[in-house]
This record gives sequence, C-alpha cells and structure tokens, in this order.
Amino acid sequence: MNYEIVNLDKKHIVGLIKNTTNEEEKSIKDIGALWSNFFNNNYYSKISGKVNNKTIGLYTDYEGEFTKPFNFLTCVEVNSESIVQYPLVYKRIPAGKYAKFIIKGDIQKSVALFWCKLWKMNLDRMYSYDFEEYQENENSDLKNQEIHIYISIR
Repeated sequence: MNYEIVNLDKKHIVGLIKNTTNEEEKSIKDIGALWSNFFNNNYYSKISGKVNNKTIGLYTDYEGEFTKPFNFLTCVEVNSESIVQYPLVYKRIPAGKYAKFIIKGDIQKSVALFWCKLWKMNLDRMYSYDFEEYQENENSDLKNQEIHIYISIR
C-alpha cells in the first residue's frame, strides 16, 4: 500500500467514544453501532464549532498493539472553544508524524480491507492516535467515498 509521511498539527475533536477490541470481530459491531448512534441521534449536527464537514473515526488509548483493547471515537474536528455536552467527549489529537494513506470506494469494505492490509505491514507504529478522515460527509453515496487514513508513526 502506498503512503506518504506527513507532519500534522494538533486537532481538537468532539464525538462519541466506545472501548472495544478486535478480538472475535467485536470492534466491527461496536464501531458500526457507534456510527449509527452518531448520525441517527443527530450528534453530528449537535456539535458546535466544527472546522469543516468531515467526520473522523479515531482509534486511541491502545492497551498494546492492534489485538489489544482500544477506544474508538466517531467525531468531528472542532475549534478549541467548542462546548461539549454529555455523552459527547473531547479529545486532542497531538501534532506529530503520520503515515497518510488515501483509499477510495465503499465506506465499509474499503476501510475493513485497509486495516487487514495495514496489520500485515512492517510500519513503525506508535499505537497512540490513528484516524480515518472521511472527506465527503455530504456525499450520500457510501460506495464511492474518499477516505484519508493517518497512522501515528515514530
């Protein structure tokens, strides 16, 4: 898989959080349910201070490498003054060095395939903050999306 090394500025994000694991495909169910909750209960529209119309899937608080538990957030980038109301949470993605991948296609199949390939790569991952940035949130064609994926590296 092709990628480029980029240095990102910090990002402030607000969204819903769920602790999960990749064991027995639990994360697939948990992440799908969290995205459904995020949109079906209008949390996306309730978040103030959005800096753009992109959504983010954030993987963080890893308890080890990818087979260990981690937190997943369905979220958006906000300015630092955003007001956060429960059950929404605030996190800051730190500035740093990331491997940036660009994938296109079906929102579920393309992302799942990406992670399966990434887990087999010899990439010096930090397992700190990894995220998917969905570029076309207003495009309702879920089979034709562009997604930028950032993996924190040393």
